[in-house]
Amino acid sequence: MNETAAAGFRLLTGDPDSPVVLHVPHASRTVPDDVRRDIALDGPALHRELDHITDAWTDEIAAGAAADAAVRPWRFVNRLSRLVVDPERFPDEREEMLAAGMGAVYTRTTHGETLRPGDFDGRALVARYFTPYAQALEEAVDERLAATGRAVVLDVHSYPTVPLPYELHGEGPRPPVCLGTDSFHTPQELVAAAREAFAEFGGTGLDSPFAGTYVPLKHYGKDSRVTALMVEIRRDVYMSEPGGAPGPGLGALAAALARLVDAVGAVGVPG
Repeated sequence: MNETAAAGFRLLTGDPDSPVVLHVPHASRTVPDDVRRDIALDGPALHRELDHITDAWTDEIAAGAAADAAVRPWRFVNRLSRLVVDPERFPDEREEMLAAGMGAVYTRTTHGETLRPGDFDGRALVARYFTPYAQALEEAVDERLAATGRAVVLDVHSYPTVPLPYELHGEGPRPPVCLGTDSFHTPQELVAAAREAFAEFGGTGLDSPFAGTYVPLKHYGKDSRVTALMVEIRRDVYMSEPGGAPGPGLGALAAALARLVDAVGAVGVPG
């Protein structure tokens, strides 16, 4: 296991021959004390916000999948809450969630309340947390490319059964499993493999309520050897909402994710 405590992430070693990186960006509730001081919420309000914003137990789903897979994938796991920085956002004006006060550094909560002052300067947080995270994940993808000739990034998320006010596209379908895609980096074979792997949960949908997937900016729109898919799991499938305990669905989802890992990780199978 490679771990960078200061940057708040860890890369857990997989099989040298696996092209698959399971990316788990939003599972943690940890907010360092110095970051906490700039957050306007009191203790109970912060606890409630973490209940809503955290993709609870997705790290456990990824860990179970890694254990079940025939060829162990690599895992890149965020050890800090997305309230510190959100590593999946664009760090500039390209990010549409800026309109909701939820760019790389959030200033608003899931319910539109003040998290940080509107004029908060998040550049120090971006430099301390966002940039090292992005660089390390880019390096992990580069290592898979060097070792196997390709890289498959499977982004593991969850989302609430009922839309939250911050969602810009919350009016659409909310299937048990939403598959987020990218027109350049998500081949149809990857979508088909995911649909088959998660078929038992009552249906999959595409890009609703959340669209897109994570690809390091170095490769984004440029390197077709990097393929990617976001797996968004509706939380009632596996846990008590909001922020409650997991149920039996967690193990079944881990097994399904392992099937997807094996399907796209096999030699000669397109990611």
